[in-house]
Amino acid sequence: NFIKAGQADSALVIGAETFTRLLDWNDRTTCVLFGDGAGAVVLKAADGQGTAADRGILSTHLHSDGRHYNMLMVDGGPSATKTTGHVHMKGREVFRHAVVNLADTVREALEANAVSIDQVDWLVPHQANKRILDSTAEKLAIDPAKVVVTVDQHANTSAASIPLALNQAVTDGRIK
Repeated sequence: NFIKAGQADSALVIGAETFTRLLDWNDRTTCVLFGDGAGAVVLKAADGQGTAADRGILSTHLHSDGRHYNMLMVDGGPSATKTTGHVHMKGREVFRHAVVNLADTVREALEANAVSIDQVDWLVPHQANKRILDSTAEKLAIDPAKVVVTVDQHANTSAASIPLALNQAVTDGRIK
């Protein structure tokens, strides 16, 4: 969610999930992976020099492909079945898709901003699962110690995972 009031130069970005309502607790392929969580980040506009040395959001790279909806989906919803439904996932396919696309998107952002992977202090990715994060770090040839990992503490909280990971890295002093 992105909230910006009038011409204010601040934005509140909120991510919140209650996945436990959607889990089939008899399906061990999904129920052990997802969790509930909420996080928020305040973004403030600031003048910069327009160089890669500026701090802040230098570019955004968002990709979505609805053709793969059945790899990770919920089989219900109030308008479709009048139930909340359950999460279903094709784990192997999701893993491959996530590693390839996360690595490609990081490379795209680096290239767009003339930044090398060696110049990255911290990579704060969506916290899907530790194996995906490890494999992505390997594919990018980035030191795994530079990847902020919190999925082991609160599972995959979907939209909340990046705000929660940012909070942890700021709280423990990694991100200044």
